[in-house]
Amino acid sequence: MNVSLAQILLLTLIPVAATVLGGVVASFRPPGPRLRSFVQHFAAGVVFAAVAGELLPEITAGGQPLGVVIGFVLGVGLMLAVQALVARLEPEEEGDETEDADAPRSATGLLAAVGIDILIDGLLIGVGFAAGERVGTLLVVALTLELLFLGLSVAASLGERGVSRGRSILTVAGLSLLVIVGAAVGGTLLRGLTGLPLEIVLSFGAAALLYLVTEELLVEAHEVKETPLITSAFFLGFIALYLIELGS
Repeated sequence: MNVSLAQILLLTLIPVAATVLGGVVASFRPPGPRLRSFVQHFAAGVVFAAVAGELLPEITAGGQPLGVVIGFVLGVGLMLAVQALVARLEPEEEGDETEDADAPRSATGLLAAVGIDILIDGLLIGVGFAAGERVGTLLVVALTLELLFLGLSVAASLGERGVSRGRSILTVAGLSLLVIVGAAVGGTLLRGLTGLPLEIVLSFGAAALLYLVTEELLVEAHEVKETPLITSAFFLGFIALYLIELGS
């Protein structure tokens, strides 16, 4: 990996800023369901383009089927484990009668789930830079949009729970710093990987990102009634990042 850890951490400030921006915007003017769905579709398209255009060609060039299998098993296994943990931390509300009693627990579960998500996003940035500066930079772009939405979503959820604007913004800002932690861990542990270990790491990253697109972003986005404009946002995001790839 030719990029220094200091450079990686500097680039992670971009998604950190996007997360905080999303929190500030949602604290003052929460986006409507359709706008949130549009952003989710767009972010899903961008992340999918990063996987298809950068990670998968790198994996194919490595020519290590065993590494691909191990990496995908680890990536999907981790995301399923995180999903199970999140389900335990943030149980569904059983009814209006217990809403007030469960509110603090639900908020704690939400923040824990988001913190894990952001930490993994930072780790995936480190995975990208393990493959090279170009791959890592494009993953920063892709995950910046995903984290922008995450900031919007968290601040809006906290606002619905009656949390003040200032506290919501500070909470989102604090969570956003986990991107740096994840990137630092990834950038340190994955430095200089080659051969089978690199193939495993890249396959792990591809699996985790595909899970993010299919089981998180698009699942939540489809909770809103689809319109041609909302559906087209996925393809707009895909072609936008792909054009960036062609031009770089």
